[in-house]
Parts: sequence; C-alpha cells; structure tokens
Amino acid sequence: MNVREVAWRVFAEEYNSSMLEHSGEGEKPVSYIITPLGAKVNRMLVVGVVTDIEDIGEEGKQRYRARITDPTGMFYVSAGEYQPSAAISLSKMSPPAFAAVVGKSRAYTPEEGVTYLSIRPERIREVDAEARDYWILETAKSTLLRIEAVEEGLNMSPPTVGGLMKLGYPENLADGVVRAIDFYKDIDTDRFRGAVRDALRSILPETKERPRAEKAPLKSKSKKARAAPKEEPRETKEEELHEVGVGTDEEDMVLKLMESLDSGARGTPWDKIVEAAKAKKIDKVRLEEIMAKLLDKGEIYEPELGMMKRI
Repeated sequence: MNVREVAWRVFAEEYNSSMLEHSGEGEKPVSYIITPLGAKVNRMLVVGVVTDIEDIGEEGKQRYRARITDPTGMFYVSAGEYQPSAAISLSKMSPPAFAAVVGKSRAYTPEEGVTYLSIRPERIREVDAEARDYWILETAKSTLLRIEAVEEGLNMSPPTVGGLMKLGYPENLADGVVRAIDFYKDIDTDRFRGAVRDALRSILPETKERPRAEKAPLKSKSKKARAAPKEEPRETKEEELHEVGVGTDEEDMVLKLMESLDSGARGTPWDKIVEAAKAKKIDKVRLEEIMAKLLDKGEIYEPELGMMKRI
C-alpha cells in the first residue's frame, strides 16, 4: 500500500534554490526534489498571487502555463490534458488573483548544473488574501524548523538521521537534511532566515495598516524622507502625480506613481514609470532595484512585455 506523500509548504526562495533530485525505493519509486533545507518535496502546497496565465495549447489540446508569486519569489505552474481540473481552473481565472495550488514537484535538467523547477498541479482554486496570509505564516513555521534541523546537522560530524531524530526531528526531515548537507555542503541558513523575515513582514498588520509616512525606511542609500504635508483633495491624476512620494519610502513612492499613471487593464509602460521616477530623483538603476523587490513581494506584475501593473 502506497502512503500518500505529504504536501510540503515551501517558499519560492527555497524551492527554486534546489538542484538535488532523489528517487525512493520499491516497485514504484517516488521522485523527490530535495531542497537546501532538507524538504523532500514530491507534493507541495503553494498559495500566492497568480500574475500571469498563458494559453499554450496546440491542435485543440488544452494547456496553460501560469506564474504564481509569494513574498520571496515565483513558482511556475503548467496544466494540460492530464490535469483537467487544474487546467479548467486556470482557464477561468483572471490575473491578478490569489490561488491555492496542490501539485507535484517537477525538475527539468537540460544540461549538467542547470535545473528548471515547476509544479504540475493536481488542484487549483481561487482563494482570498486571508488564506494567502495563513499559508505564509504556516510556511514560515515549517521553514524555520528546517533551518534549525540543518544547523543542528551542520554541527554534527558527521550528520546522521539517527542523531537528528534523537533531537526530535521526524525521520523524513532528518533524512532530507542529511542528504541536503552532503550535496549542498555549506548551506547559508541566514539567507533563508532572511526570506522568512521578508515573508512575515509582508503580512504584519502594522505594515498593512500603519500610515505610510510612519513606515521604517528601507535599508538603502537614499535620502531620508521628509514629513508628509497635510492631505489635500486631488482632482486629476496629473495633480496626484506631482504629490506622490512626499514622506514615503521608495517602494510606496513607486507604487503610487504606478497608480497615478495606470491607464487600464494593460498597466503602465515602463518608460513612463522611468520618466516619472526620474522627476522624483530616482534614477533608472535604483528604480530597477525597487521594481525587482516589488515583483518578488507580489505587489506588482508584468501583464505583458514592457508593461507594469500594481496588484
């Protein structure tokens, strides 16, 4: 009797850093992607923002490819005739939308040292922001447990499954950690702690509800923001554009610039954002850094090449 594989909760930062494939034993061996933190991923549960859906079907065959972001990065999902339920769900979904995905891990290695990861979905359904926030919290807990297990393993000479189990870690995780340490060697756990920290910050109530002028400044070399003036009524988008960014950090400034320039479903052309940001003393290089951060957080997406839109 085959035991149904656990659906791991893994952030995109951890999953996309994985390069180790492993096959189980038995008549029907199960294949795994082993992450740097020891998760033996065959099935996974992901909740994030669907930012893009592409119909790539040929000759009447239904097939869709989608991108789903969490606060640490992006997952790639593909569903076709062998995943009819998931394909139908994607065909009816309009980005941006929150979605929960349960599916199988998949790796494609075209050459040695190069691995592309994706998810083959079993089920996809649209959810709300509360479900996404709960997934982030639970995934953060699971990730921190794996970080601790890896750090314990790195302190062993050599790390063993039995040794980790004596410390209270389940056998499945202990086995994954030992394999991960053997393959990835010196694992930078601080990097993954940072990813957890960024993910949790994205759902903190004070981050969402506190007035923008009171937000802690980003760690950058930009000038300190001035106090925000009293809010005045705005009649046009042009007036709003000239007032954007006073007393706010750089990310908020760029988000408000995008809102003021947004012309509809297609979003805002990149060159217009660059021009508007320049007027706010944000050069193109710095703007690209800010936009990359916003993309990673799932706050903006690219509906088509050269167009950016706030979620």
